[in-house]
Amino acid sequence: MRIRSFIIAYALVLAIVLFADRRPNPAQQDRYSHIVDLTDGQSAPGQNPAPDSRTRIIAPDSLIPGTWTAGQIPPERLIAPLVVMDLNVAPPAQISLDDIAAWETQHGAVPQGAVVAIRHRAGQQQSPGEIPITDGAAQFLMDARYITGFAFDESAHLQSDRVLARQIALHGNYVVEGASHLAGIPATGSLIVVAPAKGKLRAASVRVLAMVR
Repeated sequence: MRIRSFIIAYALVLAIVLFADRRPNPAQQDRYSHIVDLTDGQSAPGQNPAPDSRTRIIAPDSLIPGTWTAGQIPPERLIAPLVVMDLNVAPPAQISLDDIAAWETQHGAVPQGAVVAIRHRAGQQQSPGEIPITDGAAQFLMDARYITGFAFDESAHLQSDRVLARQIALHGNYVVEGASHLAGIPATGSLIVVAPAKGKLRAASVRVLAMVR
């Protein structure tokens, strides 16, 4: 019941944003055309995440006990600009500082407070046990762009790099793993809504929506 109430609250937020976004204004360009459910394992729109859903939120408390649990993350950090970056085809399949520089040259600076999603290209396999972003690249996004979280289309494997995991927690960032349908999301211009259960949970299934222009 708690997660249902939380999702309903976010649905209301979406409705308000969409209503405001569609007010008559010929000069207005910031309109969202549709919503994409990034939650893997959903059986039908409007339902809670399925029990076998791969889409989970890893809260700071999962990485450093005593920090925010999933239910304690401030709501303003759960609705954010969504940035999508593609992994390199050639190994190592990790986003590097050079990749971020190239992305920003093409799309502009990563918006402050954004969630950065990293997706595999079609047919690309995840490297076993590897986080899809280098320590330096992740640190740059957290320190210089003040992002609030990461989203991966595969497992996060944060246990393989405890230094990076600790830095993510200390910055109050969270990680969504197992996000689906990232292939249909543009590199920039979308808004992400992350709706974890309201409770003292370190890691849990989560509903994730993207509002796409």
